Amino acid sequence: MKTKINRYITLALLLVLGVSCSDDFLQDKKNYGQIDDSFYESQEQTDWYINRLYYNFFYGYTNPGLTLVGGFTNTSSLTEELPGITNLINPSIVYTTAEDVSSVTGYYGKALGGSVKNEPYDRIRDINSLLENIDVKGSSLSEDYRKTAKGQAYYLRAIQYFDLMRTYGGVPIVTKVQNATSDDESIKLPRASVTEVVNQIVADLDMAASLLPSQWNAANYGRFTRGAALAQKSRVLLTYASPLFNKNWDTDLTRWNAALAAGLAAETQLTADGFGLYGSSAKDWQNMFLIDNAFCKEAITVKLLGTGTTTLAENNSWEMSLRPISQGGKGGLEAPKEMIDLFPMNDGSRPVPIVGGVGNYDPFIFFKNRDPRFYRTFAFSGVKWPYSQNTSSVVWSYRWLNTAGTAFYSDNNNETSPAFIRKMSNPAASNATTFQYSGTDIMEYRYAELLLNIAECYAALGDISNTTTYLGKIRNRVGISSTNNYGIGTLADKYKAIEAVLYERRVELAYEGKRFWDIHRWMLYSDESVDGIVNNTCSKLGVAPINGTQRTGHYLQYKTTASSDPLASTRTSISVDIDAASSTFDAQILALETYYKNNFVLGDLNTPMDNVSGVASFIKWKPNYYINGLQMNVLTLNPWIVQTIGWKNAAGSAGTYNYQE
Repeated sequence: MKTKINRYITLALLLVLGVSCSDDFLQDKKNYGQIDDSFYESQEQTDWYINRLYYNFFYGYTNPGLTLVGGFTNTSSLTEELPGITNLINPSIVYTTAEDVSSVTGYYGKALGGSVKNEPYDRIRDINSLLENIDVKGSSLSEDYRKTAKGQAYYLRAIQYFDLMRTYGGVPIVTKVQNATSDDESIKLPRASVTEVVNQIVADLDMAASLLPSQWNAANYGRFTRGAALAQKSRVLLTYASPLFNKNWDTDLTRWNAALAAGLAAETQLTADGFGLYGSSAKDWQNMFLIDNAFCKEAITVKLLGTGTTTLAENNSWEMSLRPISQGGKGGLEAPKEMIDLFPMNDGSRPVPIVGGVGNYDPFIFFKNRDPRFYRTFAFSGVKWPYSQNTSSVVWSYRWLNTAGTAFYSDNNNETSPAFIRKMSNPAASNATTFQYSGTDIMEYRYAELLLNIAECYAALGDISNTTTYLGKIRNRVGISSTNNYGIGTLADKYKAIEAVLYERRVELAYEGKRFWDIHRWMLYSDESVDGIVNNTCSKLGVAPINGTQRTGHYLQYKTTASSDPLASTRTSISVDIDAASSTFDAQILALETYYKNNFVLGDLNTPMDNVSGVASFIKWKPNYYINGLQMNVLTLNPWIVQTIGWKNAAGSAGTYNYQE
């Protein structure tokens, strides 16, 4: 069995570094002194330094729903994608003080001390050290090598500041190594404006793009490229143009034009470098996620994971969480009804429940005539879902009641949803150890997202034609007909166009860790505001606020009572193969429809998946959470730094830092 070395867009940590040089690396840093000059004496040792930077940034990124480099928390349960009331959306919990911030996130970090830590400004310090020293202490290294080393460092610093920006707004900008001291006034840096932080990020990405290659050789596959830097710039400027940071998003088009220019430049560069949408079918769309440790034209940045079993190995934890008990997994991830009902129909139109013979969608037969991506995103009772030990496995999740009303579950799959998430699942994965050692890689940024970034800019600029064109590229790739603008129809105005793009992002990028940040930058939880912040995007776009909603499920339930599994023998004739020829697949779907209608009803419809202490709950995100306050230790150790609007400072007074410019 091949064992891959952990890499995030590079070799994140060479085995030799992990077992021998790592301790020396940390020892050299113990008092935050400069790295020993010997680190720059050879390319091999400098690679150790660079690879350690990658390791510190991306260790722990083993699930596509994890976000924030170096921290990696899962945000999917803050959206419609997955159920679960966490503290940030718990209606009974309110955070407003500096002491509360650590309960929200401690991401900013703590003061420099005498021990090595892996926090944002520590990572920035290590990058600054390389940028300051490599041309001097590493003058014996080739110029080309030094360029690519610096290009990677600039990219890393940019994405660190980007995550700080979208978490805290403006933060102090540090681009030189600082010595910890109590009497150097020059290092008492204030919080920069959001614009200043964005300008620094863009400058770093422009530098990265000028220094990085268009592609690396096979041995270095995954390292950041020129196109990746330009694509990241598109993502940053799109965020900067969005309402959270741009109170004039609806009237001043300057930022949208800049974001569009960045997106188009990235598209041009990546296309020239051999990148683009992968394949021309829904099956290709599924299979691109499974391309292993090799170039995939869709993948702009990718975390490479391994099948190793040592302590150094990083495995994909997603596969293990996806698989139901019946397949040897940890229980499966139930798809909320809100996600099942979200996806378009097979002609690209949105699902409209049938009422009085009018509509196009039957929520009971939810699997019929859906967007081709639906079948690659979800598994459901009666569908084939292979794995290594059983290539013909058909998953079933239904219940039956006995005469006493006691519930029993097929194959021990006790699930409050008839559908499981299967996106990015590998049909060749092994359940020998509950899928624990999956090596499936994670695409952190793919070409489709870049096209959606461009579409959103066109929408915000009121260019409906180009918006539709770019949305059409996404839908055409998976086989949706071009009729009626790929089912999108005619968009009445720019607000409808923006909403159409956000809708497409929910479908195309589902479960890839993107939805929260779309909700976040468009402030879609509600139109509730804090002092000095403009928030009216839900009403502007005509979308229902997420606050006040909940993720719901229901059981697929056998029609009558039974003392044992009533379908154990008859269900063997059912198997929907999503890879079958279209005519065969259609016949299998019709057979499954008949089987559902003959045997099942919906049990406990609208069962709340969101509960607090066993009591059904609704989502309640507070408006001051969009941009976190700074925690108490940051404010007390740096009294010149002001607190964010919506949060109390160290003295208990209202914060004054306004991030919406």
